[in-house]
Amino acid sequence: MVERTPAPKPNRPRRPDAAPKRERPRDELGRPLPHGADNRLTLEDFDALPIEDNHRLGLAHFRAGRYFPAHEAWETCWKQAKATTDAEFYKGLSQLGAGYVHLLRGNPHGAFTLMRRAAGRLESYPASHHGVPAGALAATARRHADAVERAHRDGLALPDLAILGAPSA
Repeated sequence: MVERTPAPKPNRPRRPDAAPKRERPRDELGRPLPHGADNRLTLEDFDALPIEDNHRLGLAHFRAGRYFPAHEAWETCWKQAKATTDAEFYKGLSQLGAGYVHLLRGNPHGAFTLMRRAAGRLESYPASHHGVPAGALAATARRHADAVERAHRDGLALPDLAILGAPSA
């Protein structure tokens, strides 16, 4: 189990000697479930892995339609790549995974907003970057964002965009 220090909460001081809070079980899309429910999400310990392994896992999760773990893997890559030329690339991939999570959770605004942010970051990288067709993926993310926003605006069902445009290595 990863040792974590909880973030300070204003007006709710935490005793430094208090036991760590129990992890909440989560569903496949990363939403918290009630304490005592069966955990339906298992994540790798991304913080303990090198950036190359996290990127490989992000790709594998994304291709399999497991967008929340893909987002988490690439978010860790982004943190590991801070102050490098790859930071925005991994931030874009993380946002793309989060955009698809929002779509699956039924949150169209979050989906199209994050898909567009991801596209903006990814399109500034070469056509193929770390095994990802960045330009093509950015174009697909923009098309998906447009389709989701159009459906939302017109009161239609959200489109089923699962896995279209998944990065390939």
